[in-house]
Amino acid sequence: MTALTQHTEQLSTTALLRFATAGSVDDGKSTLVGRLLHDSKSVLTDQLEAVEHASRSRGQEAPDLALLTDGLRAEREQGITIDVAYRYFATPRRRFILADTPGHVQYTRNMVTGASTAELAVVLVDARNGVVEQTRRHAAVAALLRVPHVVLAVNKMDLVDYAEPVFAAIAEEFTAYAASLGVPEITAIPISALAGDNVVEPSSHMDWYGGPTVLEHLETVPVSHDLTACHARFPVQYVIRPQTAEHPDYRGYAGQIAAGAFRVGEAVTVLPSGRTSTVTAIDALGESMDIAWAPQSVTIRLADDIDISRGDLIAPADDAPAVTRDVEATVCHVADQPLTVGQRVLLKHTTRTVKAIVKDIPSRLTLDDLSQHPAPGRLVANDIGRVVVRTAEPLALDSYADSRRTGSFLLIDPADGTTLTAGMAGASFAAVAEPEAAATDDAEWNF
Repeated sequence: MTALTQHTEQLSTTALLRFATAGSVDDGKSTLVGRLLHDSKSVLTDQLEAVEHASRSRGQEAPDLALLTDGLRAEREQGITIDVAYRYFATPRRRFILADTPGHVQYTRNMVTGASTAELAVVLVDARNGVVEQTRRHAAVAALLRVPHVVLAVNKMDLVDYAEPVFAAIAEEFTAYAASLGVPEITAIPISALAGDNVVEPSSHMDWYGGPTVLEHLETVPVSHDLTACHARFPVQYVIRPQTAEHPDYRGYAGQIAAGAFRVGEAVTVLPSGRTSTVTAIDALGESMDIAWAPQSVTIRLADDIDISRGDLIAPADDAPAVTRDVEATVCHVADQPLTVGQRVLLKHTTRTVKAIVKDIPSRLTLDDLSQHPAPGRLVANDIGRVVVRTAEPLALDSYADSRRTGSFLLIDPADGTTLTAGMAGASFAAVAEPEAAATDDAEWNF
């Protein structure tokens, strides 16, 4: 058994699962997260005591488990989630990082942040209300972000007498909508986060349901993938040249492998220059290794002395990404100031940051019905749209559909370093005919 095969098999049983919760306001996201933590024995005694004390001070007899994640004062006062709350916990079967994201429309950008690195999204629906506008919005965001697994948690089943027809109708409507967006896997689970039904323990009130509980599904959903099938990518972070008596000629390129695997003896291409060489050694923690895979941090040495610096990308010679200065992407605008056509920005892709200009904003997506609003001219906070960006220097950019890591980027305000926009290169989930980017003249940044 090779080291890579052994590592892949180990990932299938012990991998870390990153997941996010989403849904409309008051659907019970924070309560579900609190129930997961409480019933899986992942809450410390002092944390539970603090929640019980806060609940009593608000006149509640039972502890409000939503307070385990709603930590901001404004969140507790209003009974809503405003910012993304991250929680770390583990069971004997798997480790988890969960992101409890807001449900309000004005916090769509927060939901994008929480789901951007998630392998699974739990979308909650109030059984009394069914699929609503915000449910569809969050399903669309999950599809845009290429989240591979989506769980529909039909919550508050205790308030509809645990009726199977109610659950079945909601599950059918949501599954059809999410499937139309290209979501590859959808699992529907009827729950009551407040009462604990089908969250960690099976419900005695819904004997008509024979599927997994939420935690059981989280523990068993496959999150590992065949690392040898990934496009191998190594963004260079730092060039190591000790130039000491012990290492007079050492030249290594340090960084974290973004995807795939690299082997000693493999032919590689350095981008954007296009120069080729061969991997002669891979060093990690002072030891040499024959193979390394994502997300290991290593130092790669090459056979040839090539001009390589921070921001360059090393990739297999027969599987290198195309180099371009014209980036077409779907973006979510996260800043309060709008993004406009002609605006000068910095584009940060992996370890490379270059000057760029927003050449065109062909459309803004209306997530309610997935229609395209053509030529909006600008994107404001929480908007999702298509942009065309021209960069001053070439980028080795993958399609986001092929690699969430090397297909994503940030647009940054060059004046103060504020993050403006999160981008996903290539096509969105819907095939949209984009008009050609209009040429604009810019005195200083016209590329």
